Amino acid sequence: MRTQVLILGGGAIGSAIAAHLGAEPGFEIHVLERDPSYARASSALSAASIRQQFSTPLNIALSQYGLQVLRAAGAEAGLVERGYLYLASPAGANALRELHALQTAHGADIALLAPAQLGKRWPWLATQDLALGSWGRSGEGWFDGWGLLQTLKRQAQALGAQYLKGEALALRRDASGALAGVETDTGLLLQADLYVLACGAWSGALAATAGLAVPVSGKRRSVYAFRTPEPAADCPLVIDPSGLWFRPESSKPGEGLFICGGPPLGEDADGLPLDPEPGLFEERLWPALAARVPGFESLRPQRAWAGYYEMNAFDHNGLVGPLDACPNLLLACGFSGHGLQHAPGVGRGLAEWIAHGEYRSLDLSPLTPNRIAAGRPYLELNVI
Repeated sequence: MRTQVLILGGGAIGSAIAAHLGAEPGFEIHVLERDPSYARASSALSAASIRQQFSTPLNIALSQYGLQVLRAAGAEAGLVERGYLYLASPAGANALRELHALQTAHGADIALLAPAQLGKRWPWLATQDLALGSWGRSGEGWFDGWGLLQTLKRQAQALGAQYLKGEALALRRDASGALAGVETDTGLLLQADLYVLACGAWSGALAATAGLAVPVSGKRRSVYAFRTPEPAADCPLVIDPSGLWFRPESSKPGEGLFICGGPPLGEDADGLPLDPEPGLFEERLWPALAARVPGFESLRPQRAWAGYYEMNAFDHNGLVGPLDACPNLLLACGFSGHGLQHAPGVGRGLAEWIAHGEYRSLDLSPLTPNRIAAGRPYLELNVI
């Protein structure tokens, strides 16, 4: 008799779990996705980047596995390895050095560059206020997030996972505290032996319908595209001390197309409408762009969009694995902006736990949801 598994959420995380679990014998897998077009899904609206410049060893390792998957996918993943470039003022230089020591100790190919080195490599970059830069020479960059999502979904379906259209409205528990079913907008009560909560930004609200405290909510993040006559040759993904980030939108040199984002201008409330934040580009990002790259002063805005970060307020790290308060529920949510790049590793690890009762390839136990009740944060400092 096969074990029935219901995955709530068919984005990159949910599809990665289904794809890896489908390779294991003895499981009947269903994936509930409310919007097969993924119009509001974080997987589709992400800036789709990958880095190893994290502050926790596990996140570095998850990125390294994700990198293997993207490289193996070839053109379909559209990986561009130009690196992340973290820039630091004098006040932030020591923190950058400390993180560099951790990252290189775990195999990341990261170089520290003085201002003169930064200016020589990227002559278009203003460096007069900088003390240091940290650049991923390989193994970092950006990719086609939509392509990765569709690849994972196709793999899951090819291995027998069935995708169901519908929205999970409430989780129903029995007297023992275990889940007894999921109420949907179609009027059906979906039941399984094991449930996986992978609804991204909506995971916390759905968990609350069963009286479960999962500190995950949707934080709106806006992305702006612009065109500029400044080609900014060989531009990596740049993280400015102001909080601004920018990178080329296209991998083709000379097109002058870039995207950027940065900290919200207004209140960082939960669940704001998915409209680009009013005034953020004009008031904060454009001046910061022109200050860091003088040639960007004459840029022309093109378009903008917004998506949700599924923010884990407890420690800005993913919640992965079984939840003691609900015996047949596993979590895979709360990745706080790095879920897409870590989807392959999380999918592999959670599938191993479901099939074998343990993590075999990479120990994901530091991400256990039970760390919240125990008051043991696994804090990620590098959240963009």
